[in-house]
Amino acid sequence: MTFKPAVWYPIAVALSAINLIAVGFAVMPGEPWHAATHAALALGFWTWAQRLRQGVGGADLQGRLEALEIDVSNMRRELGEAHERLDFAERLLAQAQESRRVGPER
Repeated sequence: MTFKPAVWYPIAVALSAINLIAVGFAVMPGEPWHAATHAALALGFWTWAQRLRQGVGGADLQGRLEALEIDVSNMRRELGEAHERLDFAERLLAQAQESRRVGPER
């Protein structure tokens, strides 16, 4: 059985909420160490939940970054090709204008 962060995230959030509520009940009888323990557990479970949430997209983030780098390199190549075509078209237009100017007058 594999560890699935998508399953454990709601569990960690629920445990954090339960311990946060337990802080209020532990303070009433006047047990500060008991309340502090529940507060520490609530903070620990909340931190774990946040790490699980970041970890869900973290593995996929590297793959998305690599795909983005490939897309950017393809766009740079295509932009270079378009720039070369534009330069070629400008040269052809300039040659056509020169041939009209230099041509014999009637």
